[in-house]
Amino acid sequence: MPNPIIDTTQLQCDKGTKPTALIVTSQTFMKIDGKLQATEDDIKPNENIMPFGQCKLKMYLGGLFPCIPAPTKWQDISVFDIDNKKELLDKSICPCSVGGKISVIKTAQTFVAEE
Repeated sequence: MPNPIIDTTQLQCDKGTKPTALIVTSQTFMKIDGKLQATEDDIKPNENIMPFGQCKLKMYLGGLFPCIPAPTKWQDISVFDIDNKKELLDKSICPCSVGGKISVIKTAQTFVAEE
């Protein structure tokens, strides 16, 4: 079952060389484990999604250019919303207009298994 994600959840672009943490700025009141819950509006490059190291699709003679995110729109999001913005889930993905795909690699919250 997909779970909502929160501030500091680790994201990875499949064309980048390192992960980065999601920074939630889209809402200020809904929290899980004391951290703000992410929504589809947490998509701004260099504000919500920081660079992913170097981009494997952008090469030059001396190596690779920085992997500056160019997200288009979150997909596989929740049907539930926070302040009219759909929740992001640990299965959510976001295509990058350069050619990569941004996805969740590690959630920041702790889940307790039901017995």
